[in-house]
Order: sequence, then structure tokens, then C-alpha cells
Amino acid sequence: MKTPIFNDQDVPYFCWDRKLTAGEIRSQLRTAVGLDWVRLASWLMREAATADVWAFMTPAEVKARFDELAPFLHRKRGFWTYLIGTWHELGRV
Repeated sequence: MKTPIFNDQDVPYFCWDRKLTAGEIRSQLRTAVGLDWVRLASWLMREAATADVWAFMTPAEVKARFDELAPFLHRKRGFWTYLIGTWHELGRV
């Protein structure tokens, strides 16, 4: 499946609760540290379609920080645990 492209000036569909452009999300993910990064990344993982998450983060980033992200994934925690675990077993991350 092809990952959709979000132009930096676009406000993605999943930003229903905040007015962020795709460029602002990318910038904040690059510069945020600690809990600020975890909160933004987990929000993205909860609200965006899975394929759309990869327009902003890599699977390796998600796997590397999954222990930090997991408590903030709420209803999506089981899905992401399964996905990252399966990819790990297949040698993809």
C-alpha cells in the first residue's frame, strides 16, 4: 500500500481536534523531546489511519520508543502491540 503524501501546508483529516498542518506535525516530531514527543506521536497513532502514520514517522522510530508510547495509545494499544510485534518477528523492524 502506498503511503499518502501530505503537503506541509495541508491540515490532515485526522486533525479534527487541533489545527496543525502536516508541516507543523513533522516539525514538532523532529524537535519535541521526552513526553512532548510521546504525546504527539501517540496522538498521531490513535487518530490517523495506520498507513498515514508512516508519512510522519518510521516503523523503526515507533518500535524504538514503543514502551513509552504504549500507555498513551488507549484503544489502539492492542493493535499497535500486535503490529510492531509481528513486524519484529518478520524482521521488518
